[in-house]
Amino acid sequence: MNAPIHAKTFKSGNSEAIRLPKGVGFGIGTEMRVERDAHRIVLTPVTDPAEEKRKLLRMLAELDALPKPSYTPTH
Repeated sequence: MNAPIHAKTFKSGNSEAIRLPKGVGFGIGTEMRVERDAHRIVLTPVTDPAEEKRKLLRMLAELDALPKPSYTPTH
């Protein structure tokens, strides 16, 4: 785990916000799940199962398109 980074909350409209310092952000516009665990706030990027499936299928298609290894059995 990396060393802790300190930041302060601020008011943004009617909400309380925190600016994530460079290097710890998730990317502008990333949908996040926010969970409170006692005195901790846990931020987790939300994944779209359909998009994850499309990515996996694209990756499998790319793997399938690779040249097949040729080998000669030694037995």
